[in-house]
Amino acid sequence: ELDFAQNHIRILSGLYGLIKPLDLILPYRLVMGTKMKVTAKQTNLYKYWGDQITNLLNKHLSMHGSKFIINLASNEYFKAVSVKKLDGQLITCTFKEKKGEEYKVVMTYAKLARGAMSRYIVLNSVDKPEDLKDFNEDGYSFNSGLSSDFEFVFTR
Repeated sequence: ELDFAQNHIRILSGLYGLIKPLDLILPYRLVMGTKMKVTAKQTNLYKYWGDQITNLLNKHLSMHGSKFIINLASNEYFKAVSVKKLDGQLITCTFKEKKGEEYKVVMTYAKLARGAMSRYIVLNSVDKPEDLKDFNEDGYSFNSGLSSDFEFVFTR
């Protein structure tokens, strides 16, 4: 499971860029969307990282037979990826709660669900997007009516 995680899971970091689960990093608190002057020409972390994160993701894709990326990052962090430049199919997983008659994203719960989905991927060695639809942790299940080919929506 550790080998699978190290070879398949990547984490977006405002300070370190793209890291693997077992990479050693120092504790820090820096949010990707923080407004700050990084260099004379780069006024925020998105500009600082530019295409570096996307290029690393593409390099990782080139080493694997599967050509898809499961996006479990928050919108704030995933803005650091140049989606149009990815060399694989992107599938975003969204987690929603039933509120009255509608389903809505509740950020605290969505963050926990993204972690649960990461754990599910590692424990089940998920290697194709269709396998994600079997995810049923913490009361979530795949909602085909709200999903599309490129966004898998899980509701509870």
